[in-house]
Amino acid sequence: MSRMRVLSDAEWELVEPFMPTSDGKRGRRFRDHRTVVEGIIYRYRTGIAWRDLPGEFGPWQTVWKRHRRFAGDGTWDRVLSALLTRADAAEVIDWQVAVDSTIARAHQHATNTTR
Repeated sequence: MSRMRVLSDAEWELVEPFMPTSDGKRGRRFRDHRTVVEGIIYRYRTGIAWRDLPGEFGPWQTVWKRHRRFAGDGTWDRVLSALLTRADAAEVIDWQVAVDSTIARAHQHATNTTR
């Protein structure tokens, strides 16, 4: 696996059905979804700025805009819920929750109330 190839073919097959099409929309057709999604994953994995994204993923503006569009139209929410449902059905997820009872006090000027 190369440094730029983030998703395996099996992983991409799980995500691909949830990617929207550009059919019926004005402008150019969408660039290859896999390249753009891998660019988004690479950016979050490395913590780099969008502008520093390697050219193998295409123009950084395209990757950023697609990420923003997918976040706004609920694509990422659909992908996450589908993957969680699949993993839960395969009993791969352990649903244990830890609750912490500590209190974090805010400074008096940090509140949004008036006197």
